[in-house]
Amino acid sequence: MRVLVTGGAGFIGSTLVDRLLAEGCDVDAIDDLSTGALANLTDARAQRNRKFSFHRLDVRSPQLADLVAHRRPEVIFHLAAQLDVRVSVARPRFDAEVNVLGSLNVCEAALAAGTRKVVFAGSGGTLYGVPESLPVRESHPQRPISPYGVSKKAAGDYLHYYREVRGLEYTDLALANVYGPRQDPNGEAGVVAIFAGRMLAGRQPTVYGDGSQTRDYVFVDDVVDAFVRATEKGGGLLMNIGTGVETSVLELYGVMARLTGFPEDPRFAPERRGELLRSALDPGRAAIHLAWKPWTSLEDGLAHTLEWHRAARG
Repeated sequence: MRVLVTGGAGFIGSTLVDRLLAEGCDVDAIDDLSTGALANLTDARAQRNRKFSFHRLDVRSPQLADLVAHRRPEVIFHLAAQLDVRVSVARPRFDAEVNVLGSLNVCEAALAAGTRKVVFAGSGGTLYGVPESLPVRESHPQRPISPYGVSKKAAGDYLHYYREVRGLEYTDLALANVYGPRQDPNGEAGVVAIFAGRMLAGRQPTVYGDGSQTRDYVFVDDVVDAFVRATEKGGGLLMNIGTGVETSVLELYGVMARLTGFPEDPRFAPERRGELLRSALDPGRAAIHLAWKPWTSLEDGLAHTLEWHRAARG
């Protein structure tokens, strides 16, 4: 099967590329390299059997339609996005251009090329807004409180339209807080990558607020497995991809400090305005429709992630 991955040089996208190649797919990856890195695709680019091609391209570009028409993927995995909530607040128009107009560009290109399905990387951490109960189910009202969450919701709504009216199948995976190897500790990154980078460098990490705020941390390999399963399953559905387990920032810090041998307590800073206090996603629907569940424990995932960061540091 020929597939295309947008955002294919990113942390999750490149891990998905590796999995798809291992499954025997012909893979095209596009990325504008604004946050992704070609180093993430070293293994994929070493393929000598013409199974993999990389294209430096912005999902907003008119050239996307030409590429998709030429390559004719059966499935498009759409992961390219403006990912930073803070950037979305400061530059909501830019956030919408990438996440809404870019997604529309992908859908139009897919329709024109006869692509069967789009599997979309949604945002479970921002889609629902302030949760009424935890873990959050997909039936929870969608009331995002950041432009990033609004743009991800809008993209999901457009996918529904394209399925119901235009006949383009989709699955919308609402991702929890994904962590794992290849996540950049220096740019816009999750707290796991930031803590890993600082602890391994012997530098004191910063915790914003009192550290009691919780998130649902899900390992990247588990997430990629959900994307692959969605190739054939879950049509027309929004599905949470998380563990359903809340972990506080201080609990996370404690596990990582123990695994790294970091001796210091964190530095505390004022809480970030507008930050959700609690978050966790109920993955029950994915268990039913994708036969998916997370299998990596937080400790095992963190150990694997820290091993990668150590190797990356040389």
